[in-house]
Amino acid sequence: MMQSSGVIICLSYILGLLFTAVPWGGAWILGLGILAAIFFRVSYISLRKFALKREKSITKGKTGVNSPLTTPHPRVWLIAGLVGLLATLYFPFRIPQPGPKDISQFVSSENNSNQEQLVIVRGEVVGTPRLTRSQRGQFWLNATQLDEVKNDQGPARLPKGVTGKLYVTVPILQSTGLYPGQQIAVTGMLYKPKAASNPGAFDFQKYLNQEGTFAGLVGKQINFIDEDRKWGWWKIREQIVRSQVRFLGVPEGPLVSAMVLGGKAVDLPYDIRDLFVKVGLAHALAASGFQTSLILGVILQLTRRAKKGTQIIFGALGLIAFLSLAGFQAAILRAVIMGFAALVGLALERKVQQLGSLLLAATLLLLFNPGWIWDLGFQLSFLATLGLIVTATPITKSLDWLPPSIASLISVPLAATIWTLPLLLHIFSVVAVYSVPLNIITTPLISVISIGGMISGLASLILPDIGSTLASFLYYPTHWLIQLAEFFANLPGSSVAVGSISTWQMLIIYGLIISTCLVRWWQKRWWFASLIAVVLVIIPVWHSTNNLLRITLLATDKEPILVIQDQGKVTLINSGDEGTGRFTILPFLQQQGVNQIDWAISSKFLGNENEAWLEIIESLRINNFYAYGSLQENKIEAQIIQQKLQKKQGIYQALTLGQTINNGSIIAQFVNDKLPILRLQIFGQNWLLVGRMKSQQVAQMLKTGELSRPQVLWCPSESLQDLVVALQPQVAIATANNLDSKTLSALNKGQTKLFFTGRDGAIQWTANGDFEAFIQVTENKSSGL
Repeated sequence: MMQSSGVIICLSYILGLLFTAVPWGGAWILGLGILAAIFFRVSYISLRKFALKREKSITKGKTGVNSPLTTPHPRVWLIAGLVGLLATLYFPFRIPQPGPKDISQFVSSENNSNQEQLVIVRGEVVGTPRLTRSQRGQFWLNATQLDEVKNDQGPARLPKGVTGKLYVTVPILQSTGLYPGQQIAVTGMLYKPKAASNPGAFDFQKYLNQEGTFAGLVGKQINFIDEDRKWGWWKIREQIVRSQVRFLGVPEGPLVSAMVLGGKAVDLPYDIRDLFVKVGLAHALAASGFQTSLILGVILQLTRRAKKGTQIIFGALGLIAFLSLAGFQAAILRAVIMGFAALVGLALERKVQQLGSLLLAATLLLLFNPGWIWDLGFQLSFLATLGLIVTATPITKSLDWLPPSIASLISVPLAATIWTLPLLLHIFSVVAVYSVPLNIITTPLISVISIGGMISGLASLILPDIGSTLASFLYYPTHWLIQLAEFFANLPGSSVAVGSISTWQMLIIYGLIISTCLVRWWQKRWWFASLIAVVLVIIPVWHSTNNLLRITLLATDKEPILVIQDQGKVTLINSGDEGTGRFTILPFLQQQGVNQIDWAISSKFLGNENEAWLEIIESLRINNFYAYGSLQENKIEAQIIQQKLQKKQGIYQALTLGQTINNGSIIAQFVNDKLPILRLQIFGQNWLLVGRMKSQQVAQMLKTGELSRPQVLWCPSESLQDLVVALQPQVAIATANNLDSKTLSALNKGQTKLFFTGRDGAIQWTANGDFEAFIQVTENKSSGL
């Protein structure tokens, strides 16, 4: 059992890593250690005196009675403060940084020319290739050599020896047959990943940096240098997946494999992955504690008549094999370490304290890689396991009026949800409403599929045909699991956006959860703590939503997309191309706690770029939908949208030229049938969204009075100079800065303030009348930390 001093030291190291997000975090945690040492010194002395008096009062021959002194020595708190300080200093030294020969150092020099420079990168494939959402093959490449392809502008440079890992995407056929450890040469274009440019959007740059990668490669062709298929665990994994997919088909086959080996080790279809995440079953796709417990339980049961040493050896081999197959990920390593702790307890014939083994596993993993402290998978795995250890049993006892098996079915998902929900709200801003009841219903199915998947996987290594036959019996349980997930996903209010909670809100909620576990007063009033947590989430979001006046112009490549928030009423103008709805608009609306769009306007600006409406309608209700331009011309798509809207009691209306929309928040009007111009009046400001058109056309419309000078102008980059000179707006926004330095300098000398969404990210106007660039605000916050 881990001593209290060891617990304090481990916690101080973990807290030290968390304090790296706070200015002068090391000094803060050292100060807390000193204050704790002073405070507990008084308690320690009092307990010491009490222990000495007690020893004097004990009769002779009974001095061996245990002392009641359990408070750690004050020096333990001082050591804990120092450990926390050292953790804050250790963290930056272990965070991956690009070296002088890292391939990312050569990206800017290769892409300085107007034409994108083709390069050839040689290296070794890392991991199994996967399929991206855009239907391209993706894999990681340890780069060793960089060659420049000769072009018309001059001879190619000499090959360079490079280091570093690349995020590579290639046409799907090019990635077919790739395997880990293979030596290849990829021809393509290097790039540096960009940070998130919209609120709530996925930060691709941060994701790659956490993986120790600082550049990407858009590949066009792969040449194989080494075609000898060497042995590796990937072969075993491939054989298991192929055997299970053979008779089960797709998506049942990959789902069974993912539930056995983990979603990151199997190329699971994205629609199934998204479905399970939406309804709160994502844990079923994460290989971790459930699988390791199952493996150890089966092995120890099968070897129960063997010697203890034999049991431990087979148990250890089973854990190592599972780790090798599932991959060296933080959550899996945590589960395996706790599995080894159980084997150590078996060897020493001592009961292992689960909380101590969890804390030890977390400390060892964070010593190995302190960057995992900010890995979401590690955080969720740790919190879910902590919930099962400290909260599941009390919940089960409170449900003693139910049969034990049913009480356990309820307590396990409920305990995990309690500990993970605050973090999920902080990151994703969405609640899966039916998560707990769905987990209760599906737990037997998940158990059957996981056990059957392991048996069929093991059998496939001996005889693939037998493995496929055994896997086929899992078709109906797997199919029922998918159908249940789809049923709950389609229920009204299956997922509710509550808005992103702040860090302080999350910490207060976790403080309440910890209090209900440790303090008896709060244990008796757990309902009061729950009420405070709910109020803490709902009231700030409700107040902000009902008092917010804001215009957000999202950063997109082509079409302007505006979100107008007017005291709880939301208007969305345009949807962009396919994928923009899922990855740009919906994450932003979820972060804002938006569950319905009151008014939506679809317009034709730069061609047929309103393809994301179906993605949005699938997730959110749109009360009033106005269509103008390309959507009216595409009758099939218009009919599909009308049908989707009708299912959710939405209204579809086609707009005509000159027709005005006035919903109280905005006044919108399309002023010309041939030219892409949308005139808006938002919160008393005149906005003008202009597509591709010549400045002479704008000048003519100004003369005829068809246009008035706007306060805010959006236009394509190529039209910016002419339109700014002709219209002279207060603020002009374009997608990218394609102007030369001389022209840009001349424009900046004028009265117009320029923004470029490609450089500045989303542009937001708030009620104080200021325009803010999302990337600049984010950088200011980061520099403050």
